Amino acid sequence: MTQNKPKLLIIEDDPGLQKQLKWSLDAYDVAVAGDREAALAQIRRHEPAVVTMDLGLPPDPDGSTEGLATLQQILALAPDTRVIVLTGNQDHANAVKAIGLGAYDFHQKPCDPEVLNLVIQRAFFLHELQQENRRMQREQADSPMAGVISRAPSMLKICRNVEKVAPTSASVMLLGESGTGKEVLARAVHALSPRSKERFMAINCAAIPENLLESELFGYEKGAFTGAAKQTKGKVELAHGGTFFLDEVGDLPMPLQAKLLRFLQERVIERIGGHEEIPVDVRIVCATHQKLKELCAQGRFREDLYYRLSEIVVTIPPLREREGDAALLAHHFKNKFCAAEGRGSLHFAPDAIAAIEAYPWPGNVREMENYIKRAVIMADGNTIVADDLGLPGEGLEEEPINLRQVRDEAEYKAIVKALARVDGNIVKASEILGISRPTMYDLMSRHNIKTAA
Repeated sequence: MTQNKPKLLIIEDDPGLQKQLKWSLDAYDVAVAGDREAALAQIRRHEPAVVTMDLGLPPDPDGSTEGLATLQQILALAPDTRVIVLTGNQDHANAVKAIGLGAYDFHQKPCDPEVLNLVIQRAFFLHELQQENRRMQREQADSPMAGVISRAPSMLKICRNVEKVAPTSASVMLLGESGTGKEVLARAVHALSPRSKERFMAINCAAIPENLLESELFGYEKGAFTGAAKQTKGKVELAHGGTFFLDEVGDLPMPLQAKLLRFLQERVIERIGGHEEIPVDVRIVCATHQKLKELCAQGRFREDLYYRLSEIVVTIPPLREREGDAALLAHHFKNKFCAAEGRGSLHFAPDAIAAIEAYPWPGNVREMENYIKRAVIMADGNTIVADDLGLPGEGLEEEPINLRQVRDEAEYKAIVKALARVDGNIVKASEILGISRPTMYDLMSRHNIKTAA
């Protein structure tokens, strides 16, 4: 009968209170422990998601030292466990100390069964959300598209297009604002291609001075210029058999555009100072935030080179146009930086999530990553609030006034945001929206919204 119930551990040395709590919490599979040794044994055996504990444990039933020590050992043994501390009316300072050590929440004795039940339900919900986030990360880590975290239909369509294009030999051009993930998709094209076992070489055309860029691309012979002490291969040649990624190709100088065009036509290169034509088999993937067609019209980019590079064009939408992805990415980066910075489990306060969803993210995913890292470092306790993010205030865009359009767009946004907040859990998303699960399925079908498999 208890197999499908969530496991809850009650740490309490008073047998009467043990029975009372166990009776009032019959929705859970309850285990009990009366001291530190028994509690740690139950943690190892059952790995409960949520624990309630009295700080007054033997051999210090009138103090808090044993309870706080037990709390620290539980969190060291199982860091994701949500511990709810039960305290007397005079133990506020100890409750605050327990929260500082990593307890999830506290509840005063004598316990109000209904309120305690709500606190426990919330703790189980947050634990489940955290586990779903981690499962999603593990699933994505096994895929060449591991760097793409999105549930926006536009991004999912791009991922499917990349999967179609990758096995071919076509040159791919990735267009999008800075920080949208162009290099991530370039690496995915390589990883999904028959060239995946060979090298992926990248060069940023905007980051290298013009007088050095040619030697970086094509290499040089010994003695070709002052300082050329030995023969050096360029990155195009080093990528032989693999993929060569030209980032910010719109900044490529005109003389080098001509040389790159010749390479794409003939598939041979000449090192600086050399006369030998060297055949190179490499796939070209390029990216830029600039509008290359406008540059062609202005005479700043060769039109024939543009058509050579753009056999397949993939346009990546900015983060502000990817419904629900802001909250989804925020959770991902929070978990990533909590692990990197040695922080315990953190969660976003409602005002932080609201600020993340309202901000337009002009710097896209890269800007998001920087702000979330700052928030993880600056957060006090186990909650990230809006002030920790430090986001600048932004005005809201004017809404359309067509009633049907407003209603449909608001409905779509609400559903996608709710799914993002609970990582695709349809039951939980239905609860947030205050609708039944069948209604949720009907709305998802109407708006063609799909959850990740």
